[in-house]
Amino acid sequence: MHSTTDTKKSLFANLTTQILIAMLLGGILGIYIHTNFDADFAKDFSDTIKILATVFIRLVQMIISPLVFTTLVVGIAKLGDVKTVGRIGGKALAWFFSASFISLLIGMFWVNVLKPGVGLNLSKADVTAATEVTEKTQNFSAQHFIEHIIPKSIFEAMATNEILQIVVFSVFFGLAAAAIGNYVNPVVSALDKTSHIILKMVNYVMKFAPLGVFGAIAGVFAIKDLNDLVITYVKYFSSFLVGILSLWTFLLLVGFIFLRKRMKTLLSHIISPLIIAFGTTSSEAVFPKITEELERFGVKDKIVSFMLPLGYSFNLDGSMMYMTFASLFIAQAYGINLDLGTQMVMLLVLMLTSKGIAGVPRASLVIVAATCGMFDIPVEGIALILPIDHFCDMFRTATNVLGNALATSVVGKWEEGKEN
Repeated sequence: MHSTTDTKKSLFANLTTQILIAMLLGGILGIYIHTNFDADFAKDFSDTIKILATVFIRLVQMIISPLVFTTLVVGIAKLGDVKTVGRIGGKALAWFFSASFISLLIGMFWVNVLKPGVGLNLSKADVTAATEVTEKTQNFSAQHFIEHIIPKSIFEAMATNEILQIVVFSVFFGLAAAAIGNYVNPVVSALDKTSHIILKMVNYVMKFAPLGVFGAIAGVFAIKDLNDLVITYVKYFSSFLVGILSLWTFLLLVGFIFLRKRMKTLLSHIISPLIIAFGTTSSEAVFPKITEELERFGVKDKIVSFMLPLGYSFNLDGSMMYMTFASLFIAQAYGINLDLGTQMVMLLVLMLTSKGIAGVPRASLVIVAATCGMFDIPVEGIALILPIDHFCDMFRTATNVLGNALATSVVGKWEEGKEN
């Protein structure tokens, strides 16, 4: 028994070490290419080396839809009845909205205290680079928001990895299965076995993680002028890091309050997924792995399979903190003073409009751009933060993963005493 546990630990540590080495080597190679070759070659190199990251992320994406569907349906069916689903769902949503509000508040607090946008030189902003993001805000409306949540076809939702739409369908499917009772046990059993096959696939896919992280980091550093980034954005980025550090401190403190000594064990389980999320800036890339690690940590599989998909849609703590921070930063850069009341309204708007953005490319920036438009802040201000957004995204993605792991673990502990 001990030898099996030791083997798992050594494999786990080995993967973490490989990913850290891959990040370091990727950064060194990217900086070398940027320093010693012209811009055209660096761009071609970046596009080519990023294929490694694309391969890894696509390997993960191919199993996300069936994994979310099978685990969530089985989880709800195992919960047994609508009352239990409602109880756990209520706890989940209460946690998600509380965490979202506090995350937004932390971003708002630090951007007002540190004022990173005041006195910024707007002449360096590449407005054309913001076109892709601002164009997406033109279709941002209540109708678009509803269409993004409610699937018109489960097959279309699975084909495009629309996590929230899959969650909606799976909840209905799972509740119907639970209501029918023992008659559907063969279907639930088949889906349960399917989910275990997919989780086994995770072990194979994760072998590509170091290569994916290496490609992602090398590709970014090859085309980024670090000196220019440091000089221009040191105040913005350092202020953002203060906010993220405050949010991590809050999340870890809450974790220790609820999980006590087990919080350290949880961190040891999720360190590898956190590093992968940090290196690839993709929460999706670690969804299967974090599912597996939370079950190893001791959270019931039915809780994990219910909480985690919901968390990926409703509990993006790092992104939340970034949204208020970035929106108010742009306002500061243009000399627009927003009173506290207006900022609180903006906070509430962000909390509502940001739900269900998981899987949307540059989701945080799209929401920031849409919110700026609502409050008469120049939307082209997005161009100010685009050059450094990738590095901010690394931190906010890892924070999203931490927040979801913590939420799932705490709700799992709350439910321990209610097991039949």
